[in-house]
Amino acid sequence: MMETRYNPEEVEARWHAQWNENKSFAPSGKGTPFSVVIPPPNVTGALHLGHALNNTIQDILVRYHRKTGCDTLWIPGTDHAGIATQAVVEKRLLQDEKKTRRDIGREALVQRIWEWKEEYEARITTQLKSLGSSCDWERQRFTLDSVCAKAVRHAFFNLFKKNLIYRGKRLVNWDTHLQTAVADDEIYHETVKGHFWTFKYPLADGSGFIPVATTRPETILGDTALAVHPDDARYKKYIGKMLKVPFTDREIPVIADGLLVDPEFGTGSVKVTPAHDPNDYATGLRHKLPMINIMNDDGSLNENAGEFSGLKGPKARNAVVKALEEQDLLIKVEDHEMQVGHSDRSKTAIEPYLSDQWFVKMDTLAERAMEAVRTKEIKIHPERYAKNYLDWLGEKRDWCISRQLWWGHQIPIWYAPNASEEDLKKAFANKPDVFYSKADQGGWLVCSQEEDLDEKSYPNLELQRDPDVLDTWFSSALWPHSTMGWPEKTKELERYYPTSVLVTSRDIITLWVARMVIFSQENMGTIPFKQVYIHPKIMDGQGRTMSKSLGNGVDPLDIEEKYGTDALRFVMASLCSDNQDVRLPVKSEKQPDGRTINTSEKFEIGRNFSNKIWNACRFLYPHLDQAKALEGTPLIANPVLFTLEDRWILSRLQSTIQDATAMIEEFRFAELSQFLYRFVWDDVCSRYLEIKKAVINRETLDAEKTNAMAILSSVLRQVIDLLHPVMPFITEELNTILFPSSEMVISRPWPKADLSVIDANIEKSFGRAFDVVENVRGVRGRYGVSPITRLKAVISTENEETKTALLECGHIITELGGLETLEVTIAAAKPKFSTSTVIPGGEMYIPLEGILDPVAEIERLEKEIEKAKGFVANLQKKLSNEAFVSKAPATVLDGERQKLATQQDIIAKCEKALIELR
Repeated sequence: MMETRYNPEEVEARWHAQWNENKSFAPSGKGTPFSVVIPPPNVTGALHLGHALNNTIQDILVRYHRKTGCDTLWIPGTDHAGIATQAVVEKRLLQDEKKTRRDIGREALVQRIWEWKEEYEARITTQLKSLGSSCDWERQRFTLDSVCAKAVRHAFFNLFKKNLIYRGKRLVNWDTHLQTAVADDEIYHETVKGHFWTFKYPLADGSGFIPVATTRPETILGDTALAVHPDDARYKKYIGKMLKVPFTDREIPVIADGLLVDPEFGTGSVKVTPAHDPNDYATGLRHKLPMINIMNDDGSLNENAGEFSGLKGPKARNAVVKALEEQDLLIKVEDHEMQVGHSDRSKTAIEPYLSDQWFVKMDTLAERAMEAVRTKEIKIHPERYAKNYLDWLGEKRDWCISRQLWWGHQIPIWYAPNASEEDLKKAFANKPDVFYSKADQGGWLVCSQEEDLDEKSYPNLELQRDPDVLDTWFSSALWPHSTMGWPEKTKELERYYPTSVLVTSRDIITLWVARMVIFSQENMGTIPFKQVYIHPKIMDGQGRTMSKSLGNGVDPLDIEEKYGTDALRFVMASLCSDNQDVRLPVKSEKQPDGRTINTSEKFEIGRNFSNKIWNACRFLYPHLDQAKALEGTPLIANPVLFTLEDRWILSRLQSTIQDATAMIEEFRFAELSQFLYRFVWDDVCSRYLEIKKAVINRETLDAEKTNAMAILSSVLRQVIDLLHPVMPFITEELNTILFPSSEMVISRPWPKADLSVIDANIEKSFGRAFDVVENVRGVRGRYGVSPITRLKAVISTENEETKTALLECGHIITELGGLETLEVTIAAAKPKFSTSTVIPGGEMYIPLEGILDPVAEIERLEKEIEKAKGFVANLQKKLSNEAFVSKAPATVLDGERQKLATQQDIIAKCEKALIELR
């Protein structure tokens, strides 16, 4: 027996187990290789809706290619996410135990992060599996596991040996809370209210001063020049003179610099602090200025700040301003709003900070990676995102790869400060996996590919391991080939590399995509993937990013539990249009268990679609049982008995197979989901099934009934195949119910379009006919005419062709439209007291005399309009109330706006009906 209702929870559990038991996700070893590596989720917490979208799209591609006969490999895994994971664990440590990482030490903190990783990796894996992700789970990797760690050491070693990795003192973005360098791409900017302090910079000879304004007066202590524009008449005479830095004994020059200084802005002079500002840093390099660091790792002022040493943040700033005032150097203070960079992880303001860091030289590496996209060796979809990739790489900025953290791949460098070259030669004579070079500060740098260069084995060298770890994106950049076993020459690399496609978000085109190309070209001599699909970012209904703080985030597990996983997947695919961002209106709902979850009406569409497919199959099921088809008796359609509607649905099916195949191949997932939805809902259920319902419901199993069942079962079987990549659970279940002797859908071949069956003329004729039916149904809805009331219709066509096409489909229009009679004539006259609607190629009139009382109907419509206008007035008043709009939650505002739109629609439709009646 087939259940009356689709039960996602029960069905999903059964198919998870079945796929697992059959090893359905493992590569077949046959056919053309198709490989994908998952963008590894960070082990910082649970997955969000963006992950659901990303993995749905990957799974659609993998399931589709598996069904086309490809040898598919999808490698799953997670990312250790260095700074992000350490930040959340440190935050918990502080909250729960009031301790910092330094209180418990490196080893203990790393152990706690491993425990966190185990917990959240298991949770993430469960979530990915629940989504139906058909990864080869036996190959799951972690960016910090032994396989990936070996790849990291080899990659670092090779670059270091080629002098493409170096250590240098550079200005970096410094997170004073986490006390580490962070990348430009890991910073967000916020508008902050601050001040412009204008003060006097005294000339060293005591002859006067130059006025200068700053937003950071505490950095005066690190100034090494004052810049003016070379053509500024006010200051030309001062160029080359010396100034006295307040609160110090230092003197600094006045320099001319047209790049740094805008003479029209502010005072027209700029204090230059190369160690604490990126523009000043560049100016310092141009003019060979000293660079004085006045800050400690925690953001407090160091000994170079003299009497202000030890002060931090606002206290340091206030103290310097007060001292300027006391020395009569402060001219004025003005309010000023400015954009300030903040660390994405600690949410604290970033400090430009001069420090010793490890870098990758990017010039030649970047150029090669750019060429791969320019020549279309790698194709990026949508193509506009190639510009982001090329623009960023085109800057060719060296990549700061060191982080002052404890969680991550520790940099495989040891310092030998006192060793001689002879000592090193003796120690590493037979070790090709060790390379050493001179350090800039004296001594030697020793790099090793070994898991650990045991310092105790080389007592004469006094080896000291570099304490820093690598930027998390270093190991992530190796992901496509490290997951397949590089640096070993594995059979996976030989067969599945380069991978076929990468599915990711626009946020990490620069952080990740570009760097994977660089490392693959360097390590493998080829690209890491042939295509890149950039999917949209999901925003809420107001265009805001989904987040906990805004309360607008949607948990995929909540959606799976409430609507079913296939409903979630269907909606995720439908959101993947060509847009950069897509909006998903969010609303809060209280659940039977008392929880309140965020959801969206869009998921109702996915659930309703699942139910529609289920019910269509449920309609056919008992008839298949009657024909013994469920026991293996074949149902064979007889072409001699094909009716017009039979030829139409078979043509539509083949067109659908052809178009759906192209849409997947071209990454048109929103089109795909809507296209399949319309085919199943409209063509199969609302049209063909309705036309054939009376025939199939006959008690006697005659030839006509058998033929209709054979066609419908064939269509549904192929619908199951077409929907499987998007909705894998319900399709497997329906296949088992309707076609119990068939193999699983996951491994059954993808349908191939039979172009000889496609009849464009029949599809066009039926399209016209269905337009007429929809217009008849529209009239019923507009005037409240019951579906059981038979109507008469007169169609006035513009030409003979349209008339012939509509008459050919006349029985379908009559049946689906619930018509008593249908008259099709060229240039027909409009009957008395009838409504009219425009249809393709003509006009349709439906007489309402005897069906409606004109006076009573006019009175009813006028009342409806008056009532709706009252609602509109109240809603507009509420939505124009600033107090209400500013305080109401976004979900409430969305609801009120939707109510307003509904009432306005009622007014428009009623007014149109009134015009027709009068």
